[in-house]
Amino acid sequence: MKALVYEGVEQMALREVADATPNPGEHLIRVEASGICGSDMHAYLGHDARRPAPLILGHEAAGIITGGPQEGMRVTINPLVTCGTCPACTSGRENLCPIRQIISMPPREGAFAQFVAMPERNLVEVPAHVPLSQAALAEPLAVSWHAARLAIEALHPAMDRRALVIGGGAIGVAAALALRAMGIAEVTIAEPNTLRRTYLQKLDGLILTDTAEGAYPLVIDAVGYAATRAAASACAQPGGVIAHVGLGEDTGGLDVRRMTLQEITFIGTYTYTAEDFRQTAQAIFDGRLGALDWVETRGLSEGAQAFRDLRAGAVAAPKIILTPWE
Repeated sequence: MKALVYEGVEQMALREVADATPNPGEHLIRVEASGICGSDMHAYLGHDARRPAPLILGHEAAGIITGGPQEGMRVTINPLVTCGTCPACTSGRENLCPIRQIISMPPREGAFAQFVAMPERNLVEVPAHVPLSQAALAEPLAVSWHAARLAIEALHPAMDRRALVIGGGAIGVAAALALRAMGIAEVTIAEPNTLRRTYLQKLDGLILTDTAEGAYPLVIDAVGYAATRAAASACAQPGGVIAHVGLGEDTGGLDVRRMTLQEITFIGTYTYTAEDFRQTAQAIFDGRLGALDWVETRGLSEGAQAFRDLRAGAVAAPKIILTPWE
């Protein structure tokens, strides 16, 4: 099969590789759409030791089951493979499974390929009216859905329902849409990139600004750099909540003294539970997350250039979806 292979720092190439082979209990899926994630970019830049070259990246995918009794079923893929039996899994916190795996990280190859193999429990059927390019957004949207849910659950009921999202990439936009779907009426996205901020003006009902400033009951850091953590620390109101979902860099930025004196709750959030993923997929199917028309679609053969364009900051859309069949 053909696959876009990460071969070293800032090196991606379309290659012929061994066919994906399902294990017992798994389905072979013909990938129809796969999104480029920030973690794929981290690997591409050599910043993720968990993703060593050579490796097929990509974990935001949707496609069609090939072979077996469910052949032809359109599915979106939960890429987080867990044991199903540990205390985390049995309590509905599968994202904390100690032996979790995710496609695009050894030992599981990713979805920038013609085919990928996944366990049946990781698949959600996609209705005929939903394009698979939208269904592939279930994974990044679920990351943000999980962060938004935890943040709202932690927010004191006496506080205003207003939020600041730092970062206008896919996770930030998805967080803003999830917050809106969960009843947060006023959501501001802080995005310094003029090209992207202008593009995001198409999203009705969201407030756009170039700088994270002001005071908010709820702040989501969808970038995860020291500078954005510092901004989140400064912008959170006393008694407010910061949900941290970005993985830009490991340390720095938090004003721990202010967070302590002002009793600000800080929540680290990682991926999503299986229920979060199902709820997100259903929200997509029901149209509760909007038109989801803020993506750019390119063929898998254009994948290497897509990574270069993202590296250069030359992509206005928050998300690029690769379609192996173009």
